[in-house]
Amino acid sequence: MAVWPFSSQVSFNQGNQQVRGRFAPSPSGPLHFGSLVAAVGSYLHAKANNGLWFVRIEDIDTSRVDASAQGQILDALYAFGLHWDVDLQTQSQLQNGDRNCLKQTARLSRYQEVLDFLESKELIYGCACTRKEIKASGGLYQGTCRDKYLDLHNNPIRLKQTRPIYQFSDGIFGPQSCDPLMAQEDYIIKRRDGLFSYQLAVVVDDIDQGITHVVRGADIMPLTARQLSLYQTLEVDPPEFLHLPLAVTKPGHKLSKQNHAPAINSSNPQPELLKALSFLGYAQPSLSNKSLNLDSLAKASPQTILEWAVEHWSQTKINQQTEIII
Repeated sequence: MAVWPFSSQVSFNQGNQQVRGRFAPSPSGPLHFGSLVAAVGSYLHAKANNGLWFVRIEDIDTSRVDASAQGQILDALYAFGLHWDVDLQTQSQLQNGDRNCLKQTARLSRYQEVLDFLESKELIYGCACTRKEIKASGGLYQGTCRDKYLDLHNNPIRLKQTRPIYQFSDGIFGPQSCDPLMAQEDYIIKRRDGLFSYQLAVVVDDIDQGITHVVRGADIMPLTARQLSLYQTLEVDPPEFLHLPLAVTKPGHKLSKQNHAPAINSSNPQPELLKALSFLGYAQPSLSNKSLNLDSLAKASPQTILEWAVEHWSQTKINQQTEIII
């Protein structure tokens, strides 16, 4: 029987009294405005609560990685004044050249350790069903291979869904209900090509970094119930979740690297930084504050703008729309 792999992490989390947030970009291209909103929102939430803010590189899907993107992303964050933290809880997990950012591709042995634990609990199984077969049966996997005891090395691996989550509360959008069939689905946690799934990696990463609050885009909100159920399966308390509206060009068309959204301008960060704050519900600075009016803020350094934003952060002012056209 594999040993429960979260003893030290849970011990740390139980003694931790500090907010710990993170921004976790995929290095498939340079940062665009939608990514900037997520970065700024997660940074301000952490810092306004006297917390720490980490950056993690989610490069688990190596087929989508752009070799130059990681450096571009980290340089852009720095240019916008978004400086990330490192502490003893995460420092031991870093490697030389990581620029104090956890990288998923450096953590494959850790994911396998968790997978071995799930196997010891008989919570995973091999599946031979094709996408075409699943689509023909309605689009959601029906548990066809659950009791066939197929090989785990030559097939995709699915998690037995024993603790489905049907409802949860989001810090921005409030109570959320989930599709019951999706909540009950045995989903893939390791692909046929050997790549670990985003679902497994992101939960293990957040546990290991002691993340207390996940602030991210609303496009990932439908996956939250599935991740909450995995926390229960792993017997670890989950973080709180807050989802931010998506920046879209028209309904259903979010800004994304796949849609070739233009990169943010790191050489002149102030305009887009202020635009991101407006997107997050910030009104213009009070003109009664003679030391900081709108003109002076527009000409201020990114650090000064962020300091002002931290002081005036309020998640209740964020628009409760999943999409906002820009």
